[in-house]
Amino acid sequence: MKIRAGIVGGAGYTGGEMLRLLINHPSVEIAFVNSKSNAGNLISDVHTDLIGDTDLRFTGEFSSDIDVLFLCVGHGDAKKFLDANPIAEGIKVIDLSQDFRLKSNAGADWVYGLPELNRDQIKGAKYIANPGCFATCIQLALLPLASKGLLKSEIHINATTGSTGAGQSLASTSHFSWRNNNLSVYKAFGHQHLNEIGESIKQLSPNFDSVINFIPQRGDFTRGILAAVYLDSDLTQEEAVALFTSFYEFHPFTHVSRKNIDLKQVVNTNKGLVYVEKHNGKLFIVSIIDNLLKGASGQAVQNMNLIFGLPESEGLRLKAQAF
Repeated sequence: MKIRAGIVGGAGYTGGEMLRLLINHPSVEIAFVNSKSNAGNLISDVHTDLIGDTDLRFTGEFSSDIDVLFLCVGHGDAKKFLDANPIAEGIKVIDLSQDFRLKSNAGADWVYGLPELNRDQIKGAKYIANPGCFATCIQLALLPLASKGLLKSEIHINATTGSTGAGQSLASTSHFSWRNNNLSVYKAFGHQHLNEIGESIKQLSPNFDSVINFIPQRGDFTRGILAAVYLDSDLTQEEAVALFTSFYEFHPFTHVSRKNIDLKQVVNTNKGLVYVEKHNGKLFIVSIIDNLLKGASGQAVQNMNLIFGLPESEGLRLKAQAF
């Protein structure tokens, strides 16, 4: 019997990626795709690449005849939806917004859904708070060090994201004419994903008290995140590579590269790639993900697979475009 999935917020970028994944997932049947603004319209009229793949239509209704609910809605809207639509016992919820990522905002039923950090807890979870895209990419660069208490200095991060990270709604900084051939910094030192990064580091390294300096940038490309991280470290390059390799050995989507990495290696995949270099007393780490897949919908499906006892990579063996 297939897992019956419902999607709320199916018209946006993360909703579209969720549809592309679940339509082709061998163990899932899509029960409904909710979008009030598109109710009655064919899904393929909005996500035009899905012509011929599905004849489903958007609905403005919500059904409890499902096993798992994906909330692909804006920040603040997930909590409003759950308050207005009590979820029947037994339905698993995977929220892609930031509403329940922090422990101060989430109840005991919510688990932070980064498999490389909380795989065992995810398997028994009722509700999953899917991590943010920047947070996912940056944590993959830091968790191995945190696991050994080796984050003892200020951490410096410069990370660049594609335009899809801003969502589908138009804004002055998402227009093609502004974004094309352009680069800009935003929310320097104060990005909201710092809070969940800090919580995860403290989960592994409770005594961590160093400053995380994070400079986010808007890139002139559509999808993907590249994070460049450096910090003080006594590890040799060989020791660092061995630590990262051991930490991610049994995680099917996160890999340590022996060669420097570039964004095209992960775009359109659920992979996270990490590369480590030593420069005198500094450890330099590059981490890359696709913000819409490993940073959002792909990771949500990965979490669903874990919850329902499926192979973690089922429906997610996607290939990057080399050119």
